[in-house]
Amino acid sequence: MRLLIVEDEPNLGQQLRNALEGAGYAVDLATDGEEGLYLGSNEQYDAIILDLGLPEIDGLTVLDRWRKEGKTTPVLVLTARDSWSDKVAGLDAGADDYVAKPFQTEELIARLRALIRRASGNASAELIAGDIRLDTRSGKVTKAGEPVKLTAQEYKLLSYLLHHKGKVVSRTELIEHIYDQDFDRDSNTIEVFVTRIRKKLGADVITTIRGLGYSLEEPADA
Repeated sequence: MRLLIVEDEPNLGQQLRNALEGAGYAVDLATDGEEGLYLGSNEQYDAIILDLGLPEIDGLTVLDRWRKEGKTTPVLVLTARDSWSDKVAGLDAGADDYVAKPFQTEELIARLRALIRRASGNASAELIAGDIRLDTRSGKVTKAGEPVKLTAQEYKLLSYLLHHKGKVVSRTELIEHIYDQDFDRDSNTIEVFVTRIRKKLGADVITTIRGLGYSLEEPADA
């Protein structure tokens, strides 16, 4: 899953980036509204964290422009603790949720997980396909109740396919959603990760749709 943070406080922005990368996300960081607007309009994200008090272009304007462009990416806004008007304005502008500063990082991550799940039609914190389970809270993966160790990139790829179970996901879409903007997008590592996941979880867990991409389906006898 790929996230965008738009935050002008350097320490807070980097702390959030480190925490979210540690939780298994690919993260881009913008430090002003102009850069944030550009990235949110031109890159693919699964969720965005947006501070409202930004230089260059304020957060409400950025959010309003995204929604007018038709961008439906879930947005979590950061507001001042006592400013109820900011919360209302953010929600009215198209935000999906908000967190007031100062906040607990664990709460912010939990809210992001919920936004991403809802956006892909998943209500539970556990993503399930047959006997494979991925717990988005703990980051643990099991097959038939037995723990399976995945690398960080294998986990990101499996998580994205589970969030979009039953759909065909192109290689380009996978690259856009599991790597940050600095990744070499001509890499063939997606195929490598798919092969590794198949070795760990079963050869039929991910189906290759020739010319289109990959699909993770619910087993027919599930």
